[in-house]
Amino acid sequence: MRDGISIARLGIPSVALVTEDFWPQGDFVAQSLGMPSAPRVRLPHPVAGTGTNNLRHVAEQIVDEIIGALKVRPAA
Repeated sequence: MRDGISIARLGIPSVALVTEDFWPQGDFVAQSLGMPSAPRVRLPHPVAGTGTNNLRHVAEQIVDEIIGALKVRPAA
């Protein structure tokens, strides 16, 4: 979240990828940094260490959502 918000503040489209287990922390970080509407996409948890085939499957499921989130300009 922090990186996505920092990049968004530079005017560069960004989207944070956050697993479902860390979604509440993402809410807290976005709120505390003053950008609660920072674009982000929810991923299943865990993703790391689940293998190339699973990563490909997850990517295929969320690619359209990532592209859509990149089109949103959050209020800084």
